[in-house]
Amino acid sequence: MAISPRTNRDRLLLTITKEDFGLEFRVVARGGIRRGIRLEKAFWISLKQMAESRKCTIGMLIEEIAESATNTGNLTSAIRVACINGLADENIVLRKLASIRTINAILLACPSPAFALASSKKILTFNAPFQQLVKRQLPLGPDYDARPDLKLALDLNVADIFARLDANGEVPIASGFVIGAGERRYRGQLNVVRAPVPEPELLMAFVNG
Repeated sequence: MAISPRTNRDRLLLTITKEDFGLEFRVVARGGIRRGIRLEKAFWISLKQMAESRKCTIGMLIEEIAESATNTGNLTSAIRVACINGLADENIVLRKLASIRTINAILLACPSPAFALASSKKILTFNAPFQQLVKRQLPLGPDYDARPDLKLALDLNVADIFARLDANGEVPIASGFVIGAGERRYRGQLNVVRAPVPEPELLMAFVNG
């Protein structure tokens, strides 16, 4: 049975190219010591990013790595391990920030009606001002949670909003919207941004009128 090749969206890892395996030789100087180092391009990129985030030079990083790797005698291996450890630590921090809990905190801190929207147009979470807006404009039930008939429609297609956000450098997208329940409808305007979570793709919508 033939196996279909994975599309970019289906891939589990980034594509590795031939250039990624090539070793780059650089001379790094620090404290009067010059070191000639050969590393794959990915590790030089990682070192540069680590240096920028720590507001130091690559030479300063390598000097620190060399001091901690005196017992191993293999500086290039120590650099690779340090890069991987640095990325792992950063990933842990980002995963804590990029979560539904963070989205909830942002919505709770927002004084205007706001909600998080899945690509299926399902509202996943919302803040108290949005709940109050629904109660005020669609007073057919005691609260939002008891409104299984509540429906949301956007003037723009959700897929189009994601595409515009990708194309416009994450500049907020304005869209009209309608929420309804039974025979009642409420129309307003909102600004939409991408929620800072890797999966699933979510939108944060802020009502402005």
